[in-house]
Amino acid sequence: MSERELDSSINDYKEEYKSSNYIKQLQWDMAIGLQEIDNLKPSKYFEKLVNENIDGNLTIDQVMNELREYYIENENKNELDHNEMECDFVSTRIVELLQEDNFELSVDYLKYVHKYLFQDVYKLAGNFRTVDFSKPEIILNNDSVAYGDSRTLKESLEYDISLEKEKNYKDMSIVEVINNVTKFSSNIWQVHPFREGNTRTTALFIEKYLISLGYNVDNTLFKDKSVYFRNALVRSNYFNNELGIKEDSSYLIKFYENLLLGKNNNLHSEDLIVFELLKK
Repeated sequence: MSERELDSSINDYKEEYKSSNYIKQLQWDMAIGLQEIDNLKPSKYFEKLVNENIDGNLTIDQVMNELREYYIENENKNELDHNEMECDFVSTRIVELLQEDNFELSVDYLKYVHKYLFQDVYKLAGNFRTVDFSKPEIILNNDSVAYGDSRTLKESLEYDISLEKEKNYKDMSIVEVINNVTKFSSNIWQVHPFREGNTRTTALFIEKYLISLGYNVDNTLFKDKSVYFRNALVRSNYFNNELGIKEDSSYLIKFYENLLLGKNNNLHSEDLIVFELLKK
């Protein structure tokens, strides 16, 4: 073929747009997918409400009102499923928060995210924990990450955020962006400032942050790979000096490469298992 025949410049551009239904679907997919982190499943009634919202028959406020009535009725009949209730309410709050056009890189906004997401299910939503804890991890053969000291949670977060505020992402390559976002989200998560819901809060905080910086975020990853995301956060913070095991952020980097670059890295939690711990 001639050069002329291979010249596509004469072809018209085709405008592409994403319908509001498509965007709603992605937001709900992320919101419900994130609940997999705590093995939470939505109720059948909630799934019906979600479909009605996507189709434009219910507003997000109407979905919330329907949920309240549904769970009041279930509680009165002693048929309350707390896991389904948490999944339904927190998923709805996530979508509400995604639709808010605001973000602030601050400790107060992180607390706001937690309070907003869990206001319907946790009495201490938005409050920092006051005790130290550990959590057995399957990929660590039931060992735990060393979480932040409960006495210095605010100071630790303020330090991490102050370092983040000094960065200029506009001057970075996308590789540098991903490395920096990986480090920042890993640090925020390691502090683990809340008694419950830290991973879901971190995910929303970071997504809102990335959107505020002008990046497109692939919500389907949080739908399908939320458990991998949490395990990657675990792996990026786990070390064992006795066995010579160091923190490994490579798995979290792969997640963010898929999220921001559209890469097709294989994301399997089995790959994050620390086999040295299985020999103990």
